Amino acid sequence: MSMILSTAPHIRTAKNTPRLMGGVLIALAPCAAAGICYWGLRAALILLVSTASAVLAEYLWQVLTHRTVRIGDCSAAVTGLLLGLTVSPAVPWWSVMIGSMFAIIVVKQLFGGIGDNFLNPALAARAVLLASWPAHLTAHIRTGFTLSLAADAVTAPTPLTSGNATIMELMSGNVPGAIGETCKIAILIGFVFLLLTGTVSWRIPCVTVLTAFVFSWLFNISGGAQQALIQVLEGGILFGAVYMATDYATSPMTSAAQMIYAFGIGLITVLIRRFGAYPEGVTYAILLMNIASPLLDRFIPQRVYGHGKKGKEV
Repeated sequence: MSMILSTAPHIRTAKNTPRLMGGVLIALAPCAAAGICYWGLRAALILLVSTASAVLAEYLWQVLTHRTVRIGDCSAAVTGLLLGLTVSPAVPWWSVMIGSMFAIIVVKQLFGGIGDNFLNPALAARAVLLASWPAHLTAHIRTGFTLSLAADAVTAPTPLTSGNATIMELMSGNVPGAIGETCKIAILIGFVFLLLTGTVSWRIPCVTVLTAFVFSWLFNISGGAQQALIQVLEGGILFGAVYMATDYATSPMTSAAQMIYAFGIGLITVLIRRFGAYPEGVTYAILLMNIASPLLDRFIPQRVYGHGKKGKEV
């Protein structure tokens, strides 16, 4: 009989990594389905290559380094699927393969594996792809139900650069953009599922989106609340807030720190959009706050179990 020794507190729970990651995959299913409906087999190919490359990269790395193979926890599949959902359906299949391998090997495994990475692997990979092949990452295809594998469809600017999308178009996903980021209804369905299953809390997504809305309004008061709402629905704010910013390994642990973390993401996103040369800032906002996450956990006061208020023993 084996004996496991660990430090207190000891908490018994039915949640484990495969269950949590499986829940995230289920929550991402509506986004993937919407992307495939709009862009057809082209989007399906990108998602398949991205996910399979991430799983294969983790398997080969763990075999070659003589570590326990843990692809069964589904974390690599989540990383690959997230990366695929954040790129345009116009990108070449080999670019997402390179991105998935970078996310798993460089961002995740070289820092110790699951739970030890200090950046979100999928977003870090997307940032590298954006810096390496910006033309591919920023070329978007107009939506429309199709079964074509061709990438030479009519290209169009994202809603952030065109400014012509309506709220209904943004909610339904009938706009150019990344595979999984355009249909906001699908994102919200996944968010509700994550909330009901206790996989994520409301704090980070809601505070991020609310902050982005408020500062979009302040920087464009003449446009009113409706224009601010359109700004929030454009691009990847909602997708990033729900699926990227809530990553367990790269977000703070305490409630107060999570609120500050989410506020920073919303504010930095709007600042990049308003004053930067790049129309979308969600990727860099989340990565910057990932770096700040350990500092927030260190300096934001938190309760230490076994200790009460000063001068009072528990």
